[in-house]
Amino acid sequence: MSENIESFSAMLRKALGDRIDRDARSFPDMMDEHAVMEFPYALPDLPDRLDGREAVARHLEGLGGLIAFDRMGEPTVHPTTDPAVVIIEFEGFGRGVATGAPYDQRYISVIRTENGRIVLYRDYWNPIAVLRATKGAAFVDALVGGGAGHE
Repeated sequence: MSENIESFSAMLRKALGDRIDRDARSFPDMMDEHAVMEFPYALPDLPDRLDGREAVARHLEGLGGLIAFDRMGEPTVHPTTDPAVVIIEFEGFGRGVATGAPYDQRYISVIRTENGRIVLYRDYWNPIAVLRATKGAAFVDALVGGGAGHE
C-alpha cells in the first residue's frame, strides 16, 4: 500500500475513532463493500463518483502517481445531529510527482458510517490546488488569471 494511503488512513482513523471497526487499518478496509465515494468538485476527466470498495482502492492507488503527500494535518471533527454522520476538516501537504510543485490542500469530508464501516464519503477539495501541483503554477496562472477569456 502506498505511503499516501497509509498517511491518510492514520488521520482518518484518528478522526473517526470508534465509528470504524478496530480491525480496519487502511482506508479501503474502512469502507463498506458497497460504499460510495463522491467528489463534488472533481476536475474534468476525473470521476465524480466511485461505487464500491474496490473502485475506491484502485482510484486512490492511481492518485499516488500524481500527488505525493508529505503529511496530513490534524483533523477537526464536527459531529452532526445524525450520529451516523460526521464532518471532518483537514489539510494535506505534499508535491506533484511529475512537477515537484507544492500541494497544499484543505479538505472537508462528509462521512456516513454504518456497522463499523464507511458507507458514504463525500470529499470536498480545491481543484486549483490539484492543477497547480500536477500541471505547475504557470499552467494555473494562465488558466485562471489572464488566460483566454479573461480581461
